[in-house]
Amino acid sequence: MKQSKFVLALCAAAAFTGTVHAGVQQSEGQGHTVRILDTDRLIVKYKDAVPAMKGAAVVPAIGLRQSIIDRAGQNFGVTLREHRTTATGAHVMQLSRRMALADVKALADELKQRDDTVEYAEPDRIMTKQSTPTDPYYTSQWHYFEPTGGINAPAAWDKSTGAGVVVAVIDTGYRPHADLAGQILPGYDFITSTKIANDGTARDSDASDPGDYTLAGECSAGSPAADDNSSWHGTHVAGTIAAKTNNGVGVAGVAYNARILPVRVLGKCGGYTSDIADGMIWASGGTVTNVPANPNKARVLNLSLGGSGACDITTQNAINSARSRGTVVVVAAGNSNVDAVNSNPANCAGVITVAATNRSGGKASYSNYGNVVTVAAPGGDTGGYILSTWNAGTRGPGADNYGYMAGTSMATPHVAGVVALMLSVNPALTPDEVAAKLKSTARPFPASCVGCGAGIVNAAAAVNASIATVSGPTTNEVEPNNSLSQWNAVTTNGVTVVGNLSASTDNDYFMIQVPAGRTLTATLTQGSTTNDFDLTGYDDAGSTKVVSQNGAGLVDSVSLTNTYAKTSPRYIRVRYKSGGTGSVNGKYTLKLTW
Repeated sequence: MKQSKFVLALCAAAAFTGTVHAGVQQSEGQGHTVRILDTDRLIVKYKDAVPAMKGAAVVPAIGLRQSIIDRAGQNFGVTLREHRTTATGAHVMQLSRRMALADVKALADELKQRDDTVEYAEPDRIMTKQSTPTDPYYTSQWHYFEPTGGINAPAAWDKSTGAGVVVAVIDTGYRPHADLAGQILPGYDFITSTKIANDGTARDSDASDPGDYTLAGECSAGSPAADDNSSWHGTHVAGTIAAKTNNGVGVAGVAYNARILPVRVLGKCGGYTSDIADGMIWASGGTVTNVPANPNKARVLNLSLGGSGACDITTQNAINSARSRGTVVVVAAGNSNVDAVNSNPANCAGVITVAATNRSGGKASYSNYGNVVTVAAPGGDTGGYILSTWNAGTRGPGADNYGYMAGTSMATPHVAGVVALMLSVNPALTPDEVAAKLKSTARPFPASCVGCGAGIVNAAAAVNASIATVSGPTTNEVEPNNSLSQWNAVTTNGVTVVGNLSASTDNDYFMIQVPAGRTLTATLTQGSTTNDFDLTGYDDAGSTKVVSQNGAGLVDSVSLTNTYAKTSPRYIRVRYKSGGTGSVNGKYTLKLTW
């Protein structure tokens, strides 16, 4: 039986409408933010505090309160002394040394647990001016900062830069570039056709882009020249996501401390669905026959590509596979100015489909639209295109360069970058939670954009919503709690326990008195993408009832229902499987609700 071929192509509507001069420029720039992640002060507000009055003196925390402060400080190896009071009557406590913000937060939580007269306690954070990259071409990247058509990236950068997140660019591969140096992880070339690959070989470990120019009749009989020049499409997409920033060179990236995993699936004339599906599965940590395992699992897949027709089973299965490992799939809506319900993979289930807007915040003339669209982002159009990393070569590779392009291909990496910012501050977010937050925080369209989803993606609001997810009451694990006979009692519904496994033999047990008929849910978030700690739930007799053993970096969750007519204890165990240990490398959080 003759094998049918379904070829997908990249989604750039207007290519190379102008380029920045070849070579990189140096600039002092406007200065950039250095995020200060430690402090030597703590703010404590007591419930009986009185706001400051003119001429009032500092009222110290004395007696019992000071002794409680001293005991809390001893657990962290610091002393705390009164510095001043604020206008609201809160006490600013001076620490004897600087500490990481996370440790000061833990100290604040310790103090609140010890003293029920504390209204709130929190780190006295050191703020800096809002981030402004030093990159000389940043001022041309209107799509990041302009209030009408931009994504509000500068306000997001004060809280997240994408550190610790891997984004797979499933595209034409990449060109080595000064503004991507250190950002590119070892990828893979999944193209199985040597003609499409255009590099002399089929599938291999070299994900670099040799060029994808085509001549008349090359893709099919009678076909015109799609482009006599190579697109360097994957390099442009990668730069929007994670170009090095504040390096005095070139452009900025949306998530400039994220890392790019290049997955080459497109070449001359496009790419096969089967190759693209394999690339998605491999990038997200799945297994592909005869391909080495991917040691750098991507939490985000960027697919700036597409074709017509219904979502095929092969693609949908690949999406489902990626999502099962916690990976967010972001795809382009397409550039035919039609309903995206007829565009694949934009019409697949479980993806974040991105439409393109112009500099005025309205629908780009070419962008697809419709009910399958999730959100929109700047894709460029007449009046303003998208500037990113590029290559000066016409057919084969040349020098580093920067180029303007337009298309839903350019809109999609803006959203993928924002997702990386979100996951950096809250790696526990699921793909569905990410999509929901993108939609709920998107800003209204300032110009007409019918069928463009919930709005223009708002980086700062999306990051803030992700941070809010991990706020709320917290408590610290207290040793010894290494067995069913030695456990920590947890009494606050919705609390997040901050703990660590001190050694590979360590186990942490927690006991919760669950009311009659209620269900206890325990959610374990690894402190590192390399950690693999497992979760076990026990009934009142200490019998194992449920186990969650997801892989490294993935969230584990178990639920236990109390079917009795009275309150009854349930037990939760966090167990080491692999990864780091100790107060830093072995850290985890455990959220308990019932």
